[in-house]
Amino acid sequence: MREARNALLLACFLVTIVLVGCSESTRSVEIDESELTGLDYTQEQALQATFMDERLEGMKGIAENDHLQLFIDDLTGSIAVLHKDSDEIWHSNPTDRDEDPIASGVNQDLLSSQMQIHFYNNFGQGSVINTFSDSVQYDQYKIEEITDGVSVTYQLGRSERSVEDLPLMLSSARYEEITSKLDDGGKRALLIAYTEDTDREIYERNDSALSGLQLERAFMAFDDAGYTEEDLEQDMQELNFTQESLSSRHFQATIEYTLDEDSLIVNVPVSSILYTEDYPVNRISLMRFFGAGGAEDEGSLFVPDGSGALIHFNNGKSKYSAYQQSVYGSDLTMELSDYERTEQTVRLPVFGIIREEGALFGIIEEGASAATINADVNGRVNSYNYVYPSFYVVNKGDVTLQANEQERTLPRFQEEPMDSDFKVRYTFLHGEEASYYGMANYYREYLEKTNGLPEKENEETLVKDIPFYLQLVGSIPKQKHFAGVPYKSLEALTTFEQAEDIVNQMQGRDITNIKLNYLGWFNSGVDHKVPKSISVDRAIGGKSGLHQFVDFAEEKGISLFPEVALLNVNSSSGFNEAREASRTLRGMPATLYPMDLTLERRDRTKSPSYVLSPGRLEAYTESMLNDFVLHETNGISLRDLADQLNSDFRKNKQIDRTESERISVQTMKMIHDENLDIMAKGGNHYTLPYLSDIIDVPINNSGFKIQDEAIPFYQMVIRGSIDYTSTPFNLSTYTNERQYILKSLEYGAGVHFKWIHEPNYKLKDTEYNHLYSVNYEQWIDDATRIYHEINAVLSHVHNESIVAHEKLEEGVYKTVYSNGIYVIVNYNETAVSIDEMEIEAQGYMTGGETF
Repeated sequence: MREARNALLLACFLVTIVLVGCSESTRSVEIDESELTGLDYTQEQALQATFMDERLEGMKGIAENDHLQLFIDDLTGSIAVLHKDSDEIWHSNPTDRDEDPIASGVNQDLLSSQMQIHFYNNFGQGSVINTFSDSVQYDQYKIEEITDGVSVTYQLGRSERSVEDLPLMLSSARYEEITSKLDDGGKRALLIAYTEDTDREIYERNDSALSGLQLERAFMAFDDAGYTEEDLEQDMQELNFTQESLSSRHFQATIEYTLDEDSLIVNVPVSSILYTEDYPVNRISLMRFFGAGGAEDEGSLFVPDGSGALIHFNNGKSKYSAYQQSVYGSDLTMELSDYERTEQTVRLPVFGIIREEGALFGIIEEGASAATINADVNGRVNSYNYVYPSFYVVNKGDVTLQANEQERTLPRFQEEPMDSDFKVRYTFLHGEEASYYGMANYYREYLEKTNGLPEKENEETLVKDIPFYLQLVGSIPKQKHFAGVPYKSLEALTTFEQAEDIVNQMQGRDITNIKLNYLGWFNSGVDHKVPKSISVDRAIGGKSGLHQFVDFAEEKGISLFPEVALLNVNSSSGFNEAREASRTLRGMPATLYPMDLTLERRDRTKSPSYVLSPGRLEAYTESMLNDFVLHETNGISLRDLADQLNSDFRKNKQIDRTESERISVQTMKMIHDENLDIMAKGGNHYTLPYLSDIIDVPINNSGFKIQDEAIPFYQMVIRGSIDYTSTPFNLSTYTNERQYILKSLEYGAGVHFKWIHEPNYKLKDTEYNHLYSVNYEQWIDDATRIYHEINAVLSHVHNESIVAHEKLEEGVYKTVYSNGIYVIVNYNETAVSIDEMEIEAQGYMTGGETF
C-alpha cells in the first residue's frame, strides 16, 4: 500500500496554486512538487503510538494531558478523544458508518471525511469534494506530529486526465481544422472519440468509447494538433456549452488537532487552503460528524438560533429543511433581498451535542464572522444526528452583462480569502453539566476568563430593582404642505419637556431603575443624517433642552442613553455614497430600502439608506464622539453597531467580514473609553465586553420546523454581567400580558415599552406607521402593573446568573438562579401540580432558601 502511494505521488505534476479566485486581482504562490504533492508516507515515517486503548482498534495515542487523550488512525485521518473524567470516547466519524442503511454514494463517503471543500469553477458552477473520497482513498495525505497534537495535510483531486477533460463537442469547422494537422493515427483516434451530428453540424464526444488506451490516443491527438484552453473557451462560447477541466482541480488544506487543558482545538489555517485560479474555494465544512448521535441514541442538538434551540435526535423531521444559519446574521453587502428576513439572529458562535453519556460543546474561536452553523437529523441522507460549522473562504457574487441584445451572467469573487484561520474549541462535559445549561455555564466562565464579558460591578453599588427600559421617540420627518406645495419637516412626538412629564408620572407610580433610550433627538429625527457631527433637533427642544433634560435625569436617578446609528447611513450632505458606502461584489454601493408593510417588501421608490464601509467607521465614530461627549450624558445607545456586521468589496480595498469584526471591536472600545455606559440592540458576541445593557434580546428561536424547543441559552450566558430586555411589550406579538410576564420571569428579562407623548394619529401618513400603538397614556397603567409584578420576583435575583433551566412538562419550565432562588412558570390554560404544589393556569411559583 505504501509503495502504491509513493508511486502515485511521484506521478503528480507541478501546479500553480492561486490563493485568490478573482478575475481582476489575484495573488499567486508557486508550490513545487515536494510541497504540494510530496505527501509521501513511508513506513519509517509512520507515527509511533505514545499510548493505546483496546477500544480503539487501529488508532494510535498521539497526545495527552490531565484531562484528555488524542488518538488518530493514520490510515484514514480520523481522530478520537478520550475524556478521562468520564472515560467516554468521542469520535470524529461514526464507528458503525459502514452499516448505515440510508447513506449511499457521496453521502456514504462523507461519513468518513473530516472536511468538505465547496468550490466554484470559472462559470460559477459549484461542486463539493471531501477529504475521504478525494484524498484519503488516493493516499494523498500526510500526518505530522505537532506540539500537543497532530496535523493532517490533504491533497484533494487527481492529476490524471479523464474523459471530462476532452471538449464536449466540436464544430465541423473546428474538427476539420484539428484533423488537418494530424497523421492517420490521430485522425482514427478522433474518429472513434467523436460522433458526427450532420443536422447540427457538430461532433459530440463519444464517452462510451473513451477509456484506457483509446482515451490516451485522443489526448495525444489534441496535443499534437496544438489545441489550447483558449480554443476550448472559444468552442464553448460558439456552441453554448460549459465544462470544467477536472485535471486542474487541485486543492490542499491542513487540519491541526491539539489538546488545550479540557478542550480539543481543531484549526484550519487559511494559509493552508490552496487552490487553482479556475476553482476558488467558496467555503469549508469542518468535522461534520464529530460526536454524531445514531438512530438508536437519545439526545439533542443545540443550535444558537435566537435565544437558543434544541433539535431532538430522531425527531422524524427529515422532511423539513435542515438547520442552517450564519453567525451574526446577514452581511448586507451580500444579501440585499427585497423581502425582510423574519428569523432570529445567531449572536453567539457556539453549538453542541447532548447525549446520555455526555455532551460535546463547540466554541468558534477564530473565523466566527465567516461561519455558518449547520445541523440535521437522522433520516434524510444518513442515519445520524449531527451539528457542525462551515466557514466562507471566498464569497461569490454575480455580474450580468448585456450586449447585442444578449445577456450573460458571470461570477465575481472577492479578491482575497478571509483574513482569519478557522478554529473551533471542542469541550467535553459530563454528569449534570452534560446539558444545555451546563454548556451555558461553561461558556459564561470561558468568557469571564478571556475577558469576553464586562467586569461585574461592586455588590454595594448594585441596584436591586430590575430595569424598566423606556424607549422614547423624539421626532420624525413628515410630509407637509404649504399653499399646496409639499415639503418635509420634523414632527415632534416627544419633546424633552414631555419626556420629563412621562418620567415624573412613572416615578409617581413607584417605577424605579428607569433606563431611557431616547431616539430621534438629533440630525433630523429617528433616521438621522450622517452622525459626523451632532445638531440637537430644535423641534424637541434643541441643545438647551437636551442639557436641561440631562440635568433632570441625573437628579431623578434616570440612566439616559441617547441613540445613534453608525452602520446604516441616510444619504445627505456630508455623505458621499460613492466613496463611503460599502460595495457589493457587483461593485455597486450597498443600499437598504425601507419596508412597505402593506406589500411586505422593500419599497424601491423611496430613498434608501446606505451601508457604511467598515473602513470609515472609526473616523465617523471619533468625529461623532467629539460632539456627543459635550452633552455630558452618562450613556449612549447604539442602534446597529452591536447588531450588524458587513463587508466592503471595493476593488483593491476589500474589507472582509473578519476584518470588519476587528474594526467593530476597536470602535466599541473607542466609545467605551469615553466612560460611557453602552446600551445596544442585538449584542453580538464580540461586543459583549463593552455593553451595560442590551435591548431587543431574543426570547425565542426562529421557529424552524426542524427545531423542537426554545431555550434561554443567550440569557444564561450574559445574565449577571449585562442587563437586558426583549422587544417592547406594546409592539410585540403577545396577545395578553400574562404571557409576557411569564416569559420575563422564565428568561430573567427587564420590562420594555416604546412610547411617544403625542397622540398616535401624529404617525398617520408617515413612514413610521408601524409604531401603531405607542402613546404612553394608553399603556402607563398596564406598564405599572406589569413592572411591579415582575419586579416583585426578579428583584431578588437582579444581578444573579441563570445556572439551570429545564422543561418539567409541556408548557411548564423551571429557571434556577445562582443564589438558589427558582421560578416555575406555567404557560398552560389549566393548573398543574409540581412538587405537590398547584400552579394556577398561566401562573408561577417561586422558591429557594433566600426568597
